Amino acid sequence: MPGGARPERVAEEFREILAEEIPRLKDPRVGFVTITRVEVSPDLRRASIFYTVLGENRDQRRTRAGLESARAHLRVVLGHQVRLKFTPELDFQEDVGLTQVERVTQLLREIETKPGEEKDQESAEA
Repeated sequence: MPGGARPERVAEEFREILAEEIPRLKDPRVGFVTITRVEVSPDLRRASIFYTVLGENRDQRRTRAGLESARAHLRVVLGHQVRLKFTPELDFQEDVGLTQVERVTQLLREIETKPGEEKDQESAEA
């Protein structure tokens, strides 16, 4: 493992803390957010927080703005709960992986439906 187990442990701890703290934010822009994963650099100075949010594009943009404005507060919370030499810089990124999985699943369902429709049409013609 290039970075070792420590960044992974710290990342999981950050994920748990942020998953509890973000719903407590009083910012009305922050909607229903799920922290999907956190990646911490090997030197523990940067943390990328991946999240998903329910809603339309407008809701997603508002949530991103809310998270960006709460960045300093969330760093303070992490700094108080996790003892590290440096509290890492936080970088919020929307996790598009789940959206892509949903889209592929939808396309596969459409493909499965089309051959079945063709078989039904062939049976009706015979």
